[in-house]
Amino acid sequence: MLGRVVRSAVMPYVPYTTRAVIQSVPHVTLSFPVNIIVRFYAMNSNLSMLRRRIHLSFIQFAPAFGQVERNLDTALRLGRRARSGIIVLPELFNTGYAFTSRDEVKRLAEPAGDGGTCRALVSLSKLKSSTIVAGFVESERGRFYNSAAIASKGEFLGVYRKLHLFHKEKMWFSPGNLGLRVFDQDGYKIGVMICFDWIFPEVARTLALKGAEVIAHPANLILNGLCQTVMQARSVENMVFTITANRVGIESRGGETFRYTGLSQIVDPKMKVLARAGTIDEAVESVSVDLASARKKVIFGQNDIFKERRVKEYHRSF
Repeated sequence: MLGRVVRSAVMPYVPYTTRAVIQSVPHVTLSFPVNIIVRFYAMNSNLSMLRRRIHLSFIQFAPAFGQVERNLDTALRLGRRARSGIIVLPELFNTGYAFTSRDEVKRLAEPAGDGGTCRALVSLSKLKSSTIVAGFVESERGRFYNSAAIASKGEFLGVYRKLHLFHKEKMWFSPGNLGLRVFDQDGYKIGVMICFDWIFPEVARTLALKGAEVIAHPANLILNGLCQTVMQARSVENMVFTITANRVGIESRGGETFRYTGLSQIVDPKMKVLARAGTIDEAVESVSVDLASARKKVIFGQNDIFKERRVKEYHRSF
């Protein structure tokens, strides 16, 4: 029971919130040693907030077209190998990519949140105590979207719908209409883009301006090495972490052959590749990072790359 004075002969662990509770009790004062401890703890709590370590992971494999259950089983098996944190799977990981008709799209599409794929991702996110970003075909009111589902710790957070459709995607999907979304989860902020969004610098810049510290990038890349190189630039020009989860394998359907380039990667705000997969095999890679480095936008000395943007002058040029 609390008395008038809280005393200790040793240096006990006193959380910052405990100080507030103690001080809320009438006629209770903190003794000198405990006050020192509280101040020390509060200072170190602030420092720990600046040093926010988390594991970033990608999963790379070769989805089999149309075999949703098989692809889910593979993703769940590989997902268990990833470290808890933020885990990214490829674009359209559950269906494969090379659609040949709108009927195929309709058959393999699922509603956001309620479909079997989203439920499986929610379950995996709970099992791993993680945030998971993964691509799927979303159906809504007769329209179909190349979307990414976001689930975290047993909850479905929402979707991002791909803005920039590639090649024949324009025949099957509607362009995204939800804008660019940043999900605030457990004190960190995740932006989401999908595959061909990489070539439009406005996408990553908008996400970073909205506060994203990590950009999750599910992909099915076929242009050899281009995206992987450009995503290094996207990381440094916005000073964010990027996770590109590509697929591997070959799909030959409808008279076209797609050879997926693999090379999934995690890049830090200084453009360093922290992890990269190969071009053929399935892979799971996890790296521990300090997200505090994505909050600092100073590239060198007195140069803050966001504060020094001269937007009015950019517009004046048109």
